[in-house]
Formats: sequence, C-alpha cells, structure tokens
Amino acid sequence: MLEIKNITKRFGDKVALNGLSFNIPEGSVFGLIGSNGSGKSTLLRIISGVYEPDGGTAEIDGVSTFENPEVKQQCFFISDFPYFYNNSTIENLADLYRDLYPSWNEEKFKKLSCMFPIGTKDRIINMSKGMQRQAALMLAISTDPKYILLDEIFDGLDPVVRQLIKKLLMELVVENKTTVIIASHNLRELEDVCDHIGLIHNGGVIMESDLDSAKLGIHRVQAVFEEDLGEGTFSDLNIVNITRQGRMMTLTVKGDGQEIEDAIRALKPIYMEMLPLTLEEVFISEMEAVGYDINNIIR
Repeated sequence: MLEIKNITKRFGDKVALNGLSFNIPEGSVFGLIGSNGSGKSTLLRIISGVYEPDGGTAEIDGVSTFENPEVKQQCFFISDFPYFYNNSTIENLADLYRDLYPSWNEEKFKKLSCMFPIGTKDRIINMSKGMQRQAALMLAISTDPKYILLDEIFDGLDPVVRQLIKKLLMELVVENKTTVIIASHNLRELEDVCDHIGLIHNGGVIMESDLDSAKLGIHRVQAVFEEDLGEGTFSDLNIVNITRQGRMMTLTVKGDGQEIEDAIRALKPIYMEMLPLTLEEVFISEMEAVGYDINNIIR
C-alpha cells in the first residue's frame, strides 16, 4: 500500500503541493491526471524519494521513501525527461542496476533486449526521444519493481510501441503484483490501462476513485424536445454543462444515472440517449466544476 499523507511541497513562494492525501492500492494501475503545473511530477519525485516533502509523508507499507535505500530498491522512477550520462548504454546501465536492485531479472532483461529494436551497446543520448524512453522502460521492467512510477511515458512513442508498453505493464501487475503509477496528459492511453485515477489541481486532490466509479458519477445525455427548453428547466439536476446543436441538447450531469434519466424522460423528449463518458470528458467536467475551463483561460 502506498499512502500519501498530507503532502506539502514548496519551491520558494510557489506551493506545488498543498496538503495532498490519498492511498494507492497495491497491484493497481493508478493514473495521475491534472492541469499543467498541478504538481503531478513533483508528487512522483516525492513518492520515489527524490524530493523531501516540506510536510507530510509518502509511505510504502508504512515506511517513508525519502533517504531509505531499502524502500527505493522496490521502486523505479522514469521522469518526463529521462537523464543519461554521455557514455550511458543499455549494457552498462544494466551492470549498474544488477548491483542496485536485488530483484534484477536477467532472463527478463535478455527477453526485452530482443523485443525492443534498440542496440544495447549504443549511446542512449544519441537516440531519439522515443527510443530513450524505450531504453529506460527496458531497464525499469528488468528490475521487477514493486512500484514503477512513470511520468508522461507515452510521449514520443509510436502506436505499436505504446501497445507493447501497455502489455508489458499489465504483465508486471499480473505476475508481480506491481503497482504502476502513470502521470500523463494522454488520457486516451490511461483509459486503456488504469483501474484507479487521481485528479489533482493547484496542488490539491479534486477526485480520487476507481475508474468505473468516476465514470458512473457523471453522465452525458443527448435529447431533442418539441419546444425550446431553457436551462432553468433542469434546475433540479446537478448540471455541469449544456451545449446545443440545432434542436439537439447535450447535457453533462452529475448524479445517479437512473434518476437523471427519469427526470429528463419526464419532460417527454422526442429523442433521448444516455452516452458513456470518456476519461477525457470526466476530466473536463471535473475541471470545469472548479473553474478551470477554456472560457476562463482565454479571458
């Protein structure tokens, strides 16, 4: 179990994280989402023990990760811009990680070396952005980590490699009960692999839930009515957003799905359909609720 307890982190006058708390279940794939500058990368660095929080703790099985080599041996963190020395190759980094990680899996490393089209003796800094991420992932997965933390890991990867990465991460979860934490703006990719999500904004938690529950709590309805109904007609519903295209109204509504459907059917629509929301639509709806939307950004 990974426990985030009232984490606060400041950089000068800037408050990056402000009393942030939630738990990440063991063996889950947790998608960390949020607005730009919300603190996602900072949180990953605190969890991995790179940063010391100014307040609160990040604990794995009740033990703080900061300055704790034994706990760090269970974690592997890939930042949004992986750092490599000038002469780093996959082979010499593998030699380093064999000493640093007791869980190093040589058989898995050899398998991944054949699977990825990367020269293990080539200098990593001469590779493309996508190839560098593949190199980092090869090494990370070979350590058989209990926790793997990934920051914008899908950035720069082609569609085939993205599918391969998702497959390999799922194998880690099934075989090792690895906990995977992915911070990303690519919500379409997260939706494929995550079972839990955490939404943060301005350093605090907006929502933390399993993915199915997050989608069940908010609904999109398309309806056509005989008369042109004003927005006040839906005052009894928790409306997040209403858009119109001709006579078609699209409503984003929070609450119980059946109650929402019953309320709108009572208005006798000519046509009505309840539509599933994507993770991106859930994100936009939740952010609009806290005033982070396009209308406020462009003012």
